[in-house]
Amino acid sequence: MSAMSRTRAAVRREPSAGTAPSGRRAAEEGSDSRPHLGRSSGTRRSRLVNRVGATAVLTVAAVAGAGLAPGLSGTADAGTLSAKALRIAAGKRGAPYVYGAAGPTRFDCSGLVMWSYRKAGKTLPRTAQAQYNRTHHIRSDSRRPGDLVFFHSGSGIYHVGIYAGSGKIWHAPHSGARVRLERIWTKSVWYGRIG
Repeated sequence: MSAMSRTRAAVRREPSAGTAPSGRRAAEEGSDSRPHLGRSSGTRRSRLVNRVGATAVLTVAAVAGAGLAPGLSGTADAGTLSAKALRIAAGKRGAPYVYGAAGPTRFDCSGLVMWSYRKAGKTLPRTAQAQYNRTHHIRSDSRRPGDLVFFHSGSGIYHVGIYAGSGKIWHAPHSGARVRLERIWTKSVWYGRIG
């Protein structure tokens, strides 16, 4: 059931404007069981609508927020291919690094990138160098969550991760480690964007 459907269902289950909540439900809704002397049914209805509206907004916000990956802010680009790949990679937190593995439960660095983008709808090559060759190269001040971060020594690429914002990446670091969010530890990186 979608978030909006759950919200609509919750709104339908609220008491009608003329029905005063009683007992436990009254306590949960923040009202009391005393008669509402001097209040018109319009005032009661207005308060109920406000209470239902606030609940609906909070419910939708909670459901939407729960879907965001750590390291990904709720920005307008949250529906883009790269943002989807970022969420998918973040969902693999804790998966073990295994050289040559490309998912779904074990990964090396380029395997995590390839698998995440494939699940988001884009096929990428298998190695970090080939992935770098496939991207549109961008400056560090243009980077955004979901872009690829390529670690290099001279002109050779030796590692790749997915940029998560705030100077951090999701990646499968090395043997004995697990997929994790980590701060970029060197300035010897190039950035690429999947188009």
